[in-house]
Amino acid sequence: MSGVRELEVALGERRYPIRIGPGLLGDAARWRAGIRGRHALVVTNATVAPLYLDRVVAGLGGLAHAALVLPDGEAHKTLDNCARAFDALAALGATRDACVIALGGGVIGDLAGFAAACWMRGIDFMQMPTTLLAMVDSSVGGKTAVNLPAGKNLVGAFHQPRAVVADTDTLATLPGREYRAGLAEVAKIGALGDAAFFAWLEARADALAAHDADALVEAIAHSCAYKAGVVVRDETERGERALLNFGHTFGHALEAECGYGTLRHGEAVAIGMLLAARLSARLGLAGAADAERLRALLARLGLPLAPPPGADADALLARMALDKKNDAAGLRLILWRGVGRAEIVAGVDAAAVRTVLGKRE
Repeated sequence: MSGVRELEVALGERRYPIRIGPGLLGDAARWRAGIRGRHALVVTNATVAPLYLDRVVAGLGGLAHAALVLPDGEAHKTLDNCARAFDALAALGATRDACVIALGGGVIGDLAGFAAACWMRGIDFMQMPTTLLAMVDSSVGGKTAVNLPAGKNLVGAFHQPRAVVADTDTLATLPGREYRAGLAEVAKIGALGDAAFFAWLEARADALAAHDADALVEAIAHSCAYKAGVVVRDETERGERALLNFGHTFGHALEAECGYGTLRHGEAVAIGMLLAARLSARLGLAGAADAERLRALLARLGLPLAPPPGADADALLARMALDKKNDAAGLRLILWRGVGRAEIVAGVDAAAVRTVLGKRE
């Protein structure tokens, strides 16, 4: 097979590969070695299972294996569904060398990874992302979680995968809206810490929007490499890794307040990044021209630029107050000093945030 890119995440003695390219799900020789024990549980959803589950199961011959097919969507990333994964592992007789395989987008990756982190205090899991957003973001770095009614990802753990297998052929079946949502996380990498990559995206925005294969593989590989480097330096988000949440405090509040499924995660992040950029300009941290540059790129990628009508500023602010990055000083946001220069800002004035939330395009 040609066209496969391989990266490595090295966390001390722990190392795992990220493979990116076409045809990987059906090429068990490239991923089967990542399963150490006798048991494997594939966790997927009702949309992905008819498309790709058989390919993965075909590579599990000789192992005791099972599949758990969950409903599709962010609303199903719950403790109840995580308990279903525990029940499936129990029925399988999964031991401490078992492996959970997450076949799907970020919701499946987060939930399956969290189940693996909890089962017998931690077993192996493998990420097989089938969405662009998961390939460039949630499948890399070991963040796992489920949602509560109070907010997104409030119950979770850091648990690194054994491998990430990103089969780019799966993107051919991805709905256009989901594809564009993934491009938001690609843009985020340039916006928060890589001005040269941001300029590369500006030059290739039309190609990426049109699913150009070469541009897409390059964008995925660059995004994964950047995130992997940050994870190696700050695995448990004590400093630099928090910058990867650029746009997420606003975005998570929008997702929760509007109802999971109203906005795709990447759409919420796109809006959140633009709100963070405008807040940065309001606070004198960056010029308005940088926010306009970001707005122009997101528009070319086909992403939303403002909260949905009816999103209440005070309700969103209350959601943001529950964010995990906050501390005793109050709101702690990822803002920027312009393209490629994100930073953590503590004690952000709530009134300024409310003003930015209340404005519309």
